[in-house]
Amino acid sequence: MKTYSQKASEIQREWLVVDAENQVLGRLATQIATLIRGKHKPTYTPSMDGGDFVVVVNAEKIRVTGDKANQKIYYRHSNFPGGLKRTAYKVMMQTHPERIIYFAVKGMLPRNRLSRHIIKKLKVYAGASHPHASQSPKTYAVKG
Repeated sequence: MKTYSQKASEIQREWLVVDAENQVLGRLATQIATLIRGKHKPTYTPSMDGGDFVVVVNAEKIRVTGDKANQKIYYRHSNFPGGLKRTAYKVMMQTHPERIIYFAVKGMLPRNRLSRHIIKKLKVYAGASHPHASQSPKTYAVKG
C-alpha cells in the first residue's frame, strides 16, 4: 500500500456559504477551520492547501456561551513600549463583528506559512449579503 499525496494540479476548490445565525462561536469556528484547511476531503494532505473557500454571513448574530459576552477580551500590540490594546467582546461585536469569527478561525490553524495562505480563503460578512454570488457558492449546513 502507498500513501496518497495530493498534487497541486489535482486540487478542486468549492465555494461554501455558512450562516452564522444563532451558532456558538467556537463550534462554528472549528467546522470552518476544517473546511478551509481541506480536512473534510479524502484527498487531504497536510503540506498542501486543498481546502475550500468559505463565506460566512450573519456574523453579527453569532452567540457565545457562559459569561464570555462580559468577560472575553481581544488583545493586540503596536510593538511599541506600553502599546498593549484591549478590546472587550461587546465592543468588538458592535464595531467589527466579522473579526470575531476571523480571529477564532485563525487561532485554530497551525502557525506556519501555509496557514497564512489558508486564512485568505475565509470571507466573513456581518450581514446576510455577500459579493461572491458569481462564484455560485453552495450552502453548507452547520452541524450543531
